[in-house]
Amino acid sequence: MREAGRRGPDEQAVLVAAGLAHLAVSALGTALGTVRGLLRRSDATELAAQAEQDLTARGRLVLDRYAAAPPPHLEVLARHALAARERTGDDV
Repeated sequence: MREAGRRGPDEQAVLVAAGLAHLAVSALGTALGTVRGLLRRSDATELAAQAEQDLTARGRLVLDRYAAAPPPHLEVLARHALAARERTGDDV
């Protein structure tokens, strides 16, 4: 068997892809087990409604944080200039 540092790029790509596939299958198996456990609960409907509310609130926070456009740069500068003018009493 060859040393780890002496693999060709094709062999390395296959090994990485196989590792990722194994990780995905393991994660999927764990997730399915969790879902099966949740479906057996008597309060599954309430739990789903709470999860929906939580996801909606998280989505709203993300959109509020990243979707709001900042004020135009020149508008901010103009407001600062106006406030400075008002403080000094200049009528230029």
